Amino acid sequence: MGDAKGSEPRSHAILLSPSWDWHRAASQPRAAEQHPLLSPCRRVLEAAKRANQTGHFIWMGSDSWGSKISPVLHLEEVAEGSVTILPKRVSVKGFDRYFSSRTLDNNRRNIWFAEFWEENFHCKLSRHALKKGSSIKKCTNRERIGQDSSYEQEGKVQFVIDAVYAMGHALHNMHKNLCPGKVGLCPRMDPVDGVELLKYIRNVNFSGIAGTPVTFNENGDAPGRYDIYQYQIRNSTPEYKVIGQWTDHLHLKVENMLWPGGGSQLPSSICSLPCKPGERKKLVKGIPCCWHCERCDGYQYQLDEFHCKRCHFNERPNENHTSCTPIPIIKLEWSSPWAVVPVFIAIVGIIATLFVVVTFVRYNDTPIVKASGRELSYVLLTGIFLCYATTFLMIAEPDLSTCSLRRIFLGLGMSISYAALLTKTNRIYRIFEQGKKSVSAPRFISPASQLVITFSLISLQLVGVCIWFIVDPSHSVIDYEDQRTTNPHFARGILKCDISDLSLICLLGYSMLLMVTCTVYAIKTRGVPETFNEAKPIGFTMYTTCIVWLAFIPIFFGTSQSAEKMYIQTTTLTISVSLSASVSLGMLYMPKVYIILFHPEQNVPKRKRSLKAVVTAATMSNKFSQKGGFRPNGEAKSELCENLETQGNVARGGGAAGRLQPCCAALCECRQEVCSGCLQWESIVSCPLAGQIPSPFVYSHSRNTIFHHCSHMDKTGLVLPTLSIPSASPRVLSHGKCGWVAGMGNMLPLLCETPAGAC
Repeated sequence: MGDAKGSEPRSHAILLSPSWDWHRAASQPRAAEQHPLLSPCRRVLEAAKRANQTGHFIWMGSDSWGSKISPVLHLEEVAEGSVTILPKRVSVKGFDRYFSSRTLDNNRRNIWFAEFWEENFHCKLSRHALKKGSSIKKCTNRERIGQDSSYEQEGKVQFVIDAVYAMGHALHNMHKNLCPGKVGLCPRMDPVDGVELLKYIRNVNFSGIAGTPVTFNENGDAPGRYDIYQYQIRNSTPEYKVIGQWTDHLHLKVENMLWPGGGSQLPSSICSLPCKPGERKKLVKGIPCCWHCERCDGYQYQLDEFHCKRCHFNERPNENHTSCTPIPIIKLEWSSPWAVVPVFIAIVGIIATLFVVVTFVRYNDTPIVKASGRELSYVLLTGIFLCYATTFLMIAEPDLSTCSLRRIFLGLGMSISYAALLTKTNRIYRIFEQGKKSVSAPRFISPASQLVITFSLISLQLVGVCIWFIVDPSHSVIDYEDQRTTNPHFARGILKCDISDLSLICLLGYSMLLMVTCTVYAIKTRGVPETFNEAKPIGFTMYTTCIVWLAFIPIFFGTSQSAEKMYIQTTTLTISVSLSASVSLGMLYMPKVYIILFHPEQNVPKRKRSLKAVVTAATMSNKFSQKGGFRPNGEAKSELCENLETQGNVARGGGAAGRLQPCCAALCECRQEVCSGCLQWESIVSCPLAGQIPSPFVYSHSRNTIFHHCSHMDKTGLVLPTLSIPSASPRVLSHGKCGWVAGMGNMLPLLCETPAGAC
């Protein structure tokens, strides 16, 4: 009760007095005084016992407690260590003889004697006062003081006797001075003046019944002569033991004192203990020298004994809040599990990318490498490599150079990759759209044009980054807010590049735009023949990439309030970029590398067809009838183109066979070359000869119809008829300046004879 927060349990002195307020003691030094009334003294001890405060207080009693047994009866443990006082006195044996002879019959003049009799002998004088079932008996009046009960002379008997004698001496001296030589009261003492009598009382000087002088000072007080007692329990026996005295000054034998629990060390009795380190004193209003201790919590430290102060934003309090220390700085370490996984994926990806590059360079002139578009393939592989390399920049310790490189390469690798893929898909889309409208080739489909378009798209990313550098120069910062936890012990500063989430969105936004646009073109070209210019692999690549980034967005931005934000976001971003690169590498290049290394027989032109087969209806009919049953229409026509090319090479000097070469000038990666690159195409899109020859046609015997080879196509073949003939026999039909060869079988090649050439 009343001790400061955080203080250790300790004993305190309580001076017991009749006006003592138990509730007020909670905010006072644990000392109060109990004066003349015995009953409040005992009630206080009982209250302390009920409150389980035995041994917590040291009680100090006045002479009303003295060395009496009744206040501590059955409360010995609570009262242990109590210090009381009694004026020095001696036992008056004459009083003992007198008082022990008193009975109810011979002491009726004392109106309190009957009450004393009942309490002393534990009986009741009236039968009506007895309660049914009570153990209290009726008094018999045969009880004797000192025989049937314990008796101890009241300690103040000596002083009562001395007080009576003092009054007698004062009256005697007053009578002698005011009524000299007279017996009885004289007019000057009738009535007696109390003020005058008090003067005579203060001037008495005689030897008391104990042989000690009786005198009074100017204030009317007798000289203080006290014995000091302590209530001790030794060997389970309680007793009052004299530990000192007062006669003009204190004489105390500390070595004779014994405190609760048997200890000899003096207990402390103060209002408030000193505050611990890191605690400030909060004074109790209206009570001097009393305070409560309040701990400097949170990010505060103890400025002085009365004030706490908040640490600087980059500091935290030490363990006992007495000073501030720098907040530890953390960053993503190479040895962290959050970094090991992305680094492993990046290393594997870089090795795989370099392997593909070496393979393509080694087999640079083979049909598969040519058909994949060598120029854009190397650009795309460069972007894939940069995507993997970005992981190392994201994990490296942030500084000016690292942060600058992050800005440049985080979006650049993806921009290069998706710009190359967008250029490819856009080219395929324009070729097929143009083929529906005209026999002329679309513009900007040559390899050089494709590179110009690709680098133009990439340059937009670089321009945006340059503007960003000008507006907001790159630098590293230490963020103390992300991990400023409630408990300062766990506070950390994060060393990172000054790139906000919004800046990151803008940085990757252009790459995402290229990715979405490329996906749209992939959807539009999904119906082209299966192997035409990698349309379907590119489509699958973009669909998978979109799924990867759709999963990235909620993970990245959903962890913005997490304590592990830095680790989760960096790991998620690097893995997403690496997975995007891995999807492109795996779907677009690994199948080609597999064919190049393990099936080289599929990587050479097929030159075993003869020109005679082109014009021999029966032979070509059988060939295409056999292939048509189990191969796509486009593949058969690809071989036809190759056969035409082969025969054209034999007779390149001129003639009809030499004039077949324009048929191989398809809009593919090897356009304007001979047909070596056409192995990867499903069909010859167009064969214009200076606008004088219509597009190639084929003849269906079962439907007795000639089909336009470049008309609308789907997976089932050609669907738009352009000319019907009455007969199924092989012959040349006249149609303007051109003729067509028709013959038996489902599909036959078509020849156009004109002065400008043949098809």
